[in-house]
Amino acid sequence: MLQAELAKLRSNCITRHVGAVIVRDHRQISTGYNGTPPGVKNCFEGGCKRCLLRMEGKLESGEGLDRCICNHAEANAIMHCAILGVGSGTRNTTLYTTFVTCLECSKMAITIGIKRIVCLGSYPETDYDLLKEAGIEVAVIDKKRIEYWIKVLLEDPKANLIPT
Repeated sequence: MLQAELAKLRSNCITRHVGAVIVRDHRQISTGYNGTPPGVKNCFEGGCKRCLLRMEGKLESGEGLDRCICNHAEANAIMHCAILGVGSGTRNTTLYTTFVTCLECSKMAITIGIKRIVCLGSYPETDYDLLKEAGIEVAVIDKKRIEYWIKVLLEDPKANLIPT
């Protein structure tokens, strides 16, 4: 989950920073963060009109997603698998993401064979029934657990992180 938290630092979205990591056998195979597609003006540079409307308070979270040009972090991680040719290696993987997946990203996760989603927060456009029907386990973990490790890493970089 710390890797997903780090990935979100690359986000160029002006309304929400999200990071995602796909893991197979405890090894990271793909990372994603939310933002505009490559070669398109960044969201924070005015690239996404929907995000600007959200910042102005004219749209609520989850509204007008069909007008957003930003890719979600989870979608970027999934597309990165395709770009790298990971393809069939995504079966029975775990997706770590800073927010639970929206409907579109949930459908992509189901399609590529993700079996577990671990997240820190909710999202207004999540279909938990769909995820359950597809046999995907969703685990929401307490952000305080991650904050503890971030604090340990920042304040005591020489700390022994291996449980004894």
